[in-house]
Amino acid sequence: MLSSFTATELFEAIESDDDFVLLDVRNEDDYSNFSVEGPNEIEMLNIPYFDFIENPESSVEKVPSGKPLRIVCAKEGSSEFVASVMTEFGRENVSHLEGGIISWGNVLVSKRVNSEDNSYEMWQFNRPGKASCSYGIVYEGEMFLFDPSRNLEFYQQFAESRGAEISHTFETHLQADYISGSPLIAEATGATFVAHDGDYSSGIHEYRSIIDGESFEFSNEGGPSTLCTHSPGHTPGSTSYVIDEKFLISGDTVFLVSVGRPDLGKQVVEWAKTLYATLKERITILPDSLIVLPGHYTDWSIEADSEMRIMNNFGSVKEYNEQIYGIDDVDEFVSYIQSNMREQPEIYDQIRKVNSGHLTPCNDEQNVMDLGKNECAASSHN
Repeated sequence: MLSSFTATELFEAIESDDDFVLLDVRNEDDYSNFSVEGPNEIEMLNIPYFDFIENPESSVEKVPSGKPLRIVCAKEGSSEFVASVMTEFGRENVSHLEGGIISWGNVLVSKRVNSEDNSYEMWQFNRPGKASCSYGIVYEGEMFLFDPSRNLEFYQQFAESRGAEISHTFETHLQADYISGSPLIAEATGATFVAHDGDYSSGIHEYRSIIDGESFEFSNEGGPSTLCTHSPGHTPGSTSYVIDEKFLISGDTVFLVSVGRPDLGKQVVEWAKTLYATLKERITILPDSLIVLPGHYTDWSIEADSEMRIMNNFGSVKEYNEQIYGIDDVDEFVSYIQSNMREQPEIYDQIRKVNSGHLTPCNDEQNVMDLGKNECAASSHN
């Protein structure tokens, strides 16, 4: 019987810096558009599935021997076939990814953020296939979620493992790079879906509108507060959440190595000016001691701490991004944004329609739309 591994096991192997070869047997275009990445370098090669059908012996010879071989394909069947070919040619320690690349794209890795505090639990859910993060706060049998993905089963099982029920799911903004799980979670659990009118008023999902400056509390007294801070620029309704005066769930407004791109609405000048005002008047006034918990990241080696958590204090974030935060003229800021803009992926328009409820593709189509790393930062790090 052929061996297999899960996406979670694949991440753990990469995180542990295990020595193995990863063979991706999708076609070259799909491989170049999206491939497995993680906190450590991987020995990886791309040999399309059809090569193993047409020229099995020469294809097998291209694969390094002597190391464990893990095989990835689009849906699982092709990698299982290639694993059987490799085995027939005498290769050992061969396995394939369960669920294909889709399972890698959806996998979530949980990391406790506030391990020194026992009064409540703050969790980061890293989605390495998307280089994105969602968050959860657990307090006395209740769980708040922030920017969840569509992996409903994961969040439900996680809440159950902590003896909690999901009561609220918050969005920092109308996502463009991945399909939000908040509507799905709200429908499945009865949780309150919380979002800002600036992004969601034209959508069809039922939600609880955010009032700037209001605070959400847990049902039982003594829990951490969630302060809502309207921070437009990346989108008109972008909202940051200050948790317990200690953490800043910043969405796509503040990244550890950049800020959110303000061109998604195709009004780059107007939105860039709004983002400048937000950064100057609403964000930089926040304490340097706040721990920034961003919606996305770009480089594990710079943004992850020793426990592979994507986080840093706001003082360090501002210092690293001095070329942005040090700009004191709005026109200069707009010029900086314009000079660093990359073309946004065409799929972003479709994803926004899905997240607002105006487009309802089937589950398989949503899985395909959801693949690919985010491109939400205004600039890449140097």
